[in-house]
Amino acid sequence: MAAAAAVLLGYAAFCGAIAWRGARRRPPAATRDEGAPLLVVHASQTGFAEELAQRTAAALGAAAVPVRLGALDTLDAGTLAATRRALFLVSTSGEGDAPDSAARFVRKVMRAEARLHGLEYGLLALGDRSYAHFCGFGRALDAWLRARGARPLFPRIEMDDGSEDALQRWQREIAALAEGAAEFRVAEQDTAAPWRLVEREALNPEGLGAPVFRLAFEPVRHAAHWHAGDIAVLEIHGAGDGLQRRDYSIASIPEDGRIDLLVRQVRRADGTLGRGSGLLTAQLQLGDQVALRLRANRGFRAPEEDRPMVLIGNGTGMAGLRAHLRARQRAGRRRNWLLFGERSRAQDFLCGAEIEAMLADGHLARLDLAVSREAPRRHVQDALRAAGDELRAWVAEGAVIMVCGSLEGMAPGVHAALQDILGAEALEALAAAGRYRRDVY
Repeated sequence: MAAAAAVLLGYAAFCGAIAWRGARRRPPAATRDEGAPLLVVHASQTGFAEELAQRTAAALGAAAVPVRLGALDTLDAGTLAATRRALFLVSTSGEGDAPDSAARFVRKVMRAEARLHGLEYGLLALGDRSYAHFCGFGRALDAWLRARGARPLFPRIEMDDGSEDALQRWQREIAALAEGAAEFRVAEQDTAAPWRLVEREALNPEGLGAPVFRLAFEPVRHAAHWHAGDIAVLEIHGAGDGLQRRDYSIASIPEDGRIDLLVRQVRRADGTLGRGSGLLTAQLQLGDQVALRLRANRGFRAPEEDRPMVLIGNGTGMAGLRAHLRARQRAGRRRNWLLFGERSRAQDFLCGAEIEAMLADGHLARLDLAVSREAPRRHVQDALRAAGDELRAWVAEGAVIMVCGSLEGMAPGVHAALQDILGAEALEALAAAGRYRRDVY
C-alpha cells in the first residue's frame, strides 16, 4: 500500500472526469433506469481498500449510477442473493487471511450455503507480493462467488502494493459500468518528501536479540501531520534494484515535531544487513536525508471517543504502542494498560524508562511484561491469559484493544488468547465495532 497517497490523488481526477462525462450523457430523469443500486463493498485492514471503495462509489454516483456502499462484514447471504451487481474491494492480511473486519462474513456467510446465480460482480484484490499467499483472501472470495453461481463482470484485478497499472485497469472497468465515461489517467505525483536524520540511539546495546535502534527524522522543508497508528514508508533508490519501499510504524506524534522509528537490524543468510534496516541503522549519518511517505493506517488509529485502551505487542511493535501512549498522555487519558513481550527486561525492554515513567505518574494504569528468556519465562499471550478476568472487566467498560508486533508467533497467539478469554463471536463483534485493531507484520 506504499503508493496509496498517489493512488488516491489519481482517483480525484478520475471522479471529476466521470462526473463531467456523466453530465453530458445523462438522459432525462423520466427515461433513466431506476433499477436496484450497484453494491460497492469493502474489506480493509489498513483503510486503503475502504478509501478506494468510497472513491469508486463517488465516481459511479457522479455518473448517475445508483450505488450503495458498505462493509463486507455487514452483508449476509440473503442480501447478496438479492443483489444484481456488486463490486468487491478487499485486502489480504498477512499470509492469505481475511482482514479482521471481515472475520464474521467469512465464518457466517462463506462457510454456509448460498445461491448467487443472479449476481454479477467485479473484484479488486489488494495485496503484497512479498507474501507467499499474494491476494489470498481476494482469490478465496472470487472462488467462493464463482462456486455459488455468481458471474464475474470482468477478470479479477490484483493490485500489488498500490500498483498504478492495476488501478488503471480497475478504473477502465468502472468507466465501462458508468456508460462510457471520459478517459482519464493516474496522476504521476510523487508524494514522498525529504526528512533529515537528527538522532539515532541503540535501545538494546546488550540485548539478547538483534540490535534495535530509535531513529528521529525532522522534515526538511514542509509541514507534516499524521495520527498515532499511521505508517512511514521509506523509499530506497538503488542501482539495478529500482525503487524499493519499506513500511515502519511511526513511534511518535506530530506534537513531537519529528518522526521516530524503531528499527531492528535484519541480516541476510550471507551475513549482510537488509536493505532497509542496513540503510537506517548503519549507513545513514546524522544530517543525511531520506525520502519518506506518510500513509494513513485507519485500521490502527484510536477511536475518537475516550475509551479505556489495552495495548498489546512485542519487539518493535512498541513503536505503534508508544505513539498511542504519547497521544493518550497528551490528551490526559489515563485508563491505559500495556502488555508487552520481549526476551529480557534488563536488556530488551524497548523505551523501558519512558514506559515506567508513565506508570509512575499515572498515565499508565497497568503494565504487564512477559520475558521469554528470563524466569518466569512466558510470552505476552501467557500474560494476557493470566489477566483474563481483568481484561473482561476492561472490555465491559468499553475498552478498545490495540495489538502491534510480529505476525508470526505473537499475533496469532494473542488472538487465540483473546478468543479463549472473550469468546470468538465477542472478539469478532469487537473488531466490527472498531474496538479490536491490529498492526501486525
